[in-house]
Amino acid sequence: MPGPGYASFGDEERRNIAEVLDAWQNTVGVHSQPVAQDSQCRRLEREAASRLASPHCLTVNSGTSALLTAFAALGIGPGDEVIVPGYMYVACLSAVAYSGATPVLAEIDESLTLDPADVLARITPRTRAIMPVHMLGASCDMDALTRIAREHDLLLIEDAAQACGGTYRGRPLGGIGEAGAFSLNVFKVVTGGDGGLLLTRDAGTFQRAYSFHHHGWFPYARETGPGDVLLGLNLRMGEFGAAVARAQLARLDDVLARTRALKRELTAAIGTRDGVAERVLHDAEGDCATVAVYVFDDREAAEEVASGLGSKTLLHSPKHHYGGLPELRALADPDHPSCPFRPVEPPARGHTYRPGALPRTDDVLSRSLALTVGLTDTYLGADFGVDVFSRPHDIAAAAEKFRATRDAVLG
Repeated sequence: MPGPGYASFGDEERRNIAEVLDAWQNTVGVHSQPVAQDSQCRRLEREAASRLASPHCLTVNSGTSALLTAFAALGIGPGDEVIVPGYMYVACLSAVAYSGATPVLAEIDESLTLDPADVLARITPRTRAIMPVHMLGASCDMDALTRIAREHDLLLIEDAAQACGGTYRGRPLGGIGEAGAFSLNVFKVVTGGDGGLLLTRDAGTFQRAYSFHHHGWFPYARETGPGDVLLGLNLRMGEFGAAVARAQLARLDDVLARTRALKRELTAAIGTRDGVAERVLHDAEGDCATVAVYVFDDREAAEEVASGLGSKTLLHSPKHHYGGLPELRALADPDHPSCPFRPVEPPARGHTYRPGALPRTDDVLSRSLALTVGLTDTYLGADFGVDVFSRPHDIAAAAEKFRATRDAVLG
């Protein structure tokens, strides 16, 4: 299955979907009414805000829309720079570009998340925000990034798309910065089929986000209210997706308990040896545990082990690695720009996005291999391991195959 939430689809989702159909049938003659407080979207917003410890939550139609809405709500646009890791999902970059701002690539370290030291080195007078991306279910070093943001008066916009329910030192991911974006597609911890969530602590930011995602209306579908008048888009989540996501969110703790238990059992069975180590985690207890990442000392060894398992290293996922994105390089192409609504910046600013621009990122990803625990995504490189239905003998078999392949390569 794609993600652990997808695997848990059951009667609760069906009941919520049936409730949507019943509500529509009962209001078939109503052509104009305010946003219902008991709609599936409103209930999901309240429940997600409570579970993820944020005062405000907005449902949107994708994680990408959540990011774009966050930029609009926080006033990030042309002339601004946003620091983004070289290992992310392309949506992080496209949301920055379509806001009119400029993505600035930064290195990752062996946690597979932003290297705070490199972030610090890339701050310029144009920098407005840092985007921590909690890749593969585990947190960035939020203490270091928060400190940098405060010292330089920068915004923190968390991409927690792959880490719903994850925490950093007891705080839910997505609620630490000024805004946090989540995806609810089928590869995520919980799913609505598709869709996204945006968290923010600030009422003014929420009002602007609401107006941007819903044609300039004020919360909730009011024509006037306190705040800013915006020319908005239509980025709303549908009722069916919200109905599914509500059921999924209700069992989030059970989903995470299962993936965490599976990962502990799998990694214990694999054990340790020289030449390879588990990925660095900034908060092991807060890891969503949807994958178990091993980082080898040697690139060739990692490639050989991956091949022996029928998998690949994390370098070979173009939509997640800056070096595999020709559309990113075309962002700076004056003849064929890849973002039609954004002027091409002068080459002197140096944002060419060429492959090889982040040597440490390239090196770490070339030596990293992800074993699936609850997430199966061949494109990402997570296609060998176990799933949420695996039993002890399945886990033992996967561990033995990894050990045997690893040891044959490392000697």
